[in-house]
Amino acid sequence: MFDRIYLPVTGLLIIVCFLFSCTHESMEDISAQPSRYPEEVARIMETRCATAGCHNKASFVNAGGLLLDTWEHMFDGGNNGSVIVPYSPDYSSLLYFINTHADQGPIAVPTMPLNDSPLSLDEYLTIRNWVASGAPDVDGNISFSSEGATRQKIYMAMQGCDVIAVVDAASRVVMRYIPVGKSTAIEQPHCVRVSKDGKYAYVSFLAGEYVQKIDATTDELLPEAAHVGIGQWNVIHPSEDGTQLMITDWSNTGKVIMINTADMSVQPQFGGDFKKPHGVTSNAGFNTFYVTSELENFIYKFSFQQAYFKKVPIDEGNAPPRVIHEIIMLPGDTRYMVTCQETDEVRVMDAIADTLIKVIPVGIQPQELAISTTKPYVFVTCIQDNSSWPGYVGSVYVINYNTYEVTKVEGPMYQPHGIAVDDINGTFYVVSRNASESGPPPHHTSSCQGRNGYYHVYDLNTLQRLPKRYEVSVDPYSADVRFK
Repeated sequence: MFDRIYLPVTGLLIIVCFLFSCTHESMEDISAQPSRYPEEVARIMETRCATAGCHNKASFVNAGGLLLDTWEHMFDGGNNGSVIVPYSPDYSSLLYFINTHADQGPIAVPTMPLNDSPLSLDEYLTIRNWVASGAPDVDGNISFSSEGATRQKIYMAMQGCDVIAVVDAASRVVMRYIPVGKSTAIEQPHCVRVSKDGKYAYVSFLAGEYVQKIDATTDELLPEAAHVGIGQWNVIHPSEDGTQLMITDWSNTGKVIMINTADMSVQPQFGGDFKKPHGVTSNAGFNTFYVTSELENFIYKFSFQQAYFKKVPIDEGNAPPRVIHEIIMLPGDTRYMVTCQETDEVRVMDAIADTLIKVIPVGIQPQELAISTTKPYVFVTCIQDNSSWPGYVGSVYVINYNTYEVTKVEGPMYQPHGIAVDDINGTFYVVSRNASESGPPPHHTSSCQGRNGYYHVYDLNTLQRLPKRYEVSVDPYSADVRFK
């Protein structure tokens, strides 16, 4: 059912440093505190994993930063992020390294415990079934399940595997994976957006016919979904009050439609002359809309209430196509920014006069935009930009939208695309697709075909990268933060 996973030598060295469960010299006290694992799980974790030289307090720093002496510490993850995700055995990498049974899920090498006998089938199934039931502690508590109404989270769409990763903003690790899509085929979740009140997240699909709705308190996929029909459904833009969504169909003769979020009903589409519509934004009143065209050098500006439709040029004359990708409204609703991925620039437009204000050169192939609510910053991912990090590609440009000053942010990114700003915790998240075979080898694989991507967390005040690289599933593409 599943193939054994053999990684290249570079990947093997990384793994040995990360998921050690090494040969141990003797039993020792695991912790001064109870481990809080259920009894049958504790027998395995305490005698095979959290042992001398491996994942105990004395050794875990040199064992990939993964501490397994207690249930709580396990959910801190290691240097590559989560190793156990409640309810998601297929995306819990610890299971790959303790599995030697090809019919029971992914297998990664080297097998853990290293230089020791592998777990028996019964032992492996004990851990796997425990994860599938939520990986509860000895009292039945599920990690990250408390304070659902107020917990800060970041949602990421895995375009190569039909799941949404949910990141806990406090610990910065993946706390849940939510399966999405309506069919057995990969529908490519393309964009995820969270309502301003933090109650719901919405997902569009490049190869699906629905927009789906997630309860952001429980992280459960809700049964109601908007049937938008055949299209290449792209960017979602929620209204300020959360009652409506605008979404674009990225086709040569595309559509722009409105969705009522109460019952996910589709309103009559706006019948404009749309060509490859992609990015979408609006004023705060959600009655004037701006949509980018990737085929022509103008912005579609229109209003349902006033029944007007116009094309706003972003330059003069017959310039070559700039491939206008994304758009974001700036505070005050008088200016907006667009990314021009063919000409490596961000253009600032006057939303009232419909004129160009400023051209800002940025890195190669600018893509997504995100804005801070506490600082005058707009963040731009440049997916193919040159990097001073050997072997990596891509960067983030930070634009002060008051002064138009620009700061380039680098790091071990590879094809960064999605970006989200968590003003509450003073961080921003950069999501690397890592889809090319030329990218850094993933630490591990998963049950989904393809190369895992990853994200980094940066300090919003210093623009400096925080230490860990957090691995996620295949082709992480879009990101949005709860409670902006």
